[in-house]
Amino acid sequence: MAGVKQAVTFQVQDDAVKMLKAAAEKYSLEDESKALRVILDYVIEDGDWDEIFDQIRCIRCGGRPGWSGDEAS
Repeated sequence: MAGVKQAVTFQVQDDAVKMLKAAAEKYSLEDESKALRVILDYVIEDGDWDEIFDQIRCIRCGGRPGWSGDEAS
């Protein structure tokens, strides 16, 4: 367990929770919380913040369902 962890509460859509659970299962992570920490570490270390935060993404607009699981293949 690297680093001290702090419990926090986030509000995300149901499909995002399913995506985190699927990632945890696929990559043998302890749980969806670890999957989120991996994503955050990627954003911190390798992510281009302008590319990530300046582009508007709406994967749920216009009746789109959000993450479907097909992306994990």
